[in-house]
Formats: sequence, C-alpha cells, structure tokens
Amino acid sequence: MSAAAQTLPATDARGFPATARGARPRRLTAGRVGLYAFLMIAALFFLTPLYIMLVTSLKTMDEIRLSSIFALPSGATLDAWRAAWSTACTGLACNGIQSGFVNSVKILVPSVVLSIALGSVTGYALSLWRMRGANLLFAVLLLGAFIPYQVFIYPLVRIFSGLGLYGSLPGIVLIHTIFGLPVMTLLFRNYYASLPAELFKAARVDGAGFWQIFAHVLLPMSVPILVVAAILQVTGIWNDFILGLVFAGRENLPMTVQLNNIVNSTQGERLYNVNMAATILTALVPLLVYFLSGRWFVRGIAAGSVKG
Repeated sequence: MSAAAQTLPATDARGFPATARGARPRRLTAGRVGLYAFLMIAALFFLTPLYIMLVTSLKTMDEIRLSSIFALPSGATLDAWRAAWSTACTGLACNGIQSGFVNSVKILVPSVVLSIALGSVTGYALSLWRMRGANLLFAVLLLGAFIPYQVFIYPLVRIFSGLGLYGSLPGIVLIHTIFGLPVMTLLFRNYYASLPAELFKAARVDGAGFWQIFAHVLLPMSVPILVVAAILQVTGIWNDFILGLVFAGRENLPMTVQLNNIVNSTQGERLYNVNMAATILTALVPLLVYFLSGRWFVRGIAAGSVKG
C-alpha cells in the first residue's frame, strides 16, 4: 500500500468519513451507572402516564372501578376507542372526535405550508440579502416569538371581526401563520447564515437572482431544517387549544377543543376509558411525526440553531 493511500481518511459504506470511536469501557463506572439509572427513571417518568392511559382505554368501566390503575385488562376491548372516535358527546353533538380530526387537518396543512414558506424566504432574505433595516426587522420578529398569545387575542378578535375573517377557516389558518412566522424566520435565518457564503457569492457572479438562488441553491440544502420546521409547526398547531377555541368558530373546532369537551363533560357517568382513548387519538399525529422524523429533527437543530 502506498504512503498516499495510508494517509487517506477511513470512509464508511456511503463514502463519508468514518466517525472516530473510542475504546469501549471494560467495566462499569459510577458515572455510567448513574447515567443509566437517570435514563431509566426518566423513561419511566414519561412512559408511565402513557401506559396508564393505554391500559385504561382497553378496559370496561366495571373493570376500571374494581381493578388497580396499573393492572392489565382482563379482557381487552376497543369499545372505548370506537366510542371516542364516533359516538362520544363533544357538546350538543355526539359524533365523537372524528369531525375534530378533519378540522385539525384542514387547519394544519395550509398553516404549516404557509408559515414554513414565508419563514424560509424571510430568513433567507435576512441572512444573505442585507437590506436596510434588516437587523431591526429581525429584532421585532424575535420579540414577537416570546410575547404570550393572550396579549394579542382581543386586538386580533376585533381586527378579524372587522375583516370578516373571525370564526372562519381562513382566519384560523392566518392566525397560525402569523404566530409561527417569528420562530420560522429565526430557524431559517440561523441555518442559512451557517452555510458557506461562497455558494451565495458564486451564484450572484453567475447571474442568479433572488428567487433563483433560493430555489436552486438553498432549498436543496435545506432538508434538515425543513423537517425541523415541519415538526415544530405540526406539533404546535395540532396541540393548540386557545387559538382554535377563540378563532376557529363552531364549524371548524379542532380536535383539542373537542377533546376538552369530552373530558370535561358533566352530564351522566364520567367514562374514563373513553376519555383516555380520545386523548391518545388526539396525540397520535404529533407522536407519529416525532417517531418517523426524530433523526432529522436532531440533525436540523444541531445544524441551524448554533450560529446566527
């Protein structure tokens, strides 16, 4: 083997440099035991409520009254899940949370697309096109990310009522887009600021304009931060309660509002198994998003949240 070949860095199967790995410890140290113990306790802390909700949703009400809260169901049944989806009362109507699921999807999809599209373009402009007042605009957007929603509710209700958007689907979509814009701008600005400036300059030299650079140079490199932005917006918008309650209107109430109506119903017997099933059904979408794209989330956060 030649000297040049010996100096080449090791690569993995995909051609990337192999990550250096230290020697595995031959014995357990006190620090490692403490770390494993902490991780196990943390896992139990977060998984125990989910376990209780799941086993309770599979029991009948008679078994819930007589058995322990941690006990497995003697005869698992999905009746509570079917009731939560299609027959549970969410107010005057007793058609379950399926209509709330449809409403949440109608609110979620355009809100996520619009907020990410506007945030990515705004972050791109603030990081690479230094226009006059860019720093002041970024400071205002950053300030808006930390002001509580409750401060804006009454003024926005008056404004949207005057515009005829209050209680409508376009109105709640616009609300989520506005409130998501500061965080999205911050994410994309920091990510684009961390990219090599030579790429931008070379594209300018080649005659590319604002939109050409964005579409052909930056967007293909933005997959990690796009996934991060999508996860943040999907979970934030899907789990929202206060904005959906105030701005969505009676015909567009999201799943979280209908879940609250089921759980806090004071009529008749409190059906704990139906309540638990409805809660799990409402949380399924954010859970699936995290499970399916968690690796990209960590990568995008590490790439776009340090420099800026």
